[in-house]
Amino acid sequence: MLFRRASRTSAVTTGLVALAALTAGGCDSGPDRKPAAADGPAVIAPGEPGEANRTLSAEEAADQHSENDSPNSADVSYARMMIDHHAQALVMTELAPRRAESAQVKRIAERIAAAQKPEIEAMKGWLKSHGKPLKAERHEHAVMPGMATEAQLNELRAAGGKTFDQLFLTLMTTHHQGAITMATDVKGQGNNIRIEEMADEVIAQQTSEITRMRDML
Repeated sequence: MLFRRASRTSAVTTGLVALAALTAGGCDSGPDRKPAAADGPAVIAPGEPGEANRTLSAEEAADQHSENDSPNSADVSYARMMIDHHAQALVMTELAPRRAESAQVKRIAERIAAAQKPEIEAMKGWLKSHGKPLKAERHEHAVMPGMATEAQLNELRAAGGKTFDQLFLTLMTTHHQGAITMATDVKGQGNNIRIEEMADEVIAQQTSEITRMRDML
């Protein structure tokens, strides 16, 4: 995880330390001067479970930082779970045109559907491009955060007018909060740049929508 592109702060810090090291030795131009690539600070790379840490040169760390983008289990699990998570949001948004009273609720439902449909396709495409099936061979995750229960969905289906509006906003706000939790988790546990980018999109989009929905309640 040390070399994930997401670790931008660490990368910047390392760069500053490296610059300081170069500056401190800048007046040394004699024949024994080592190549600049060797001047970077050493980086401690955590080993796999049961293995010792490794010390890498700045150049080796930079190489691994740029190349180590292979998906790990957290990336794959996130894509699979978020497909299902988004799918439930679409179930709820499909009810709004017929059952909502508020034009604002209808618009936010339309906005959510417009954002999440292509995100589902993007995650399906990502899994396919990495040779991963859409579903795991065995159950790989617990209940996802923010998911509405079947009883809550049935209540939403039966509601109408202002009752629907309030219940929709309440359930969808909780649903979005769960998605943000999942996206935040994969940013800390995953390793793939594209998954990180998709997680950033989820966080930005759904944080904005939560603010709008809370203003409607």
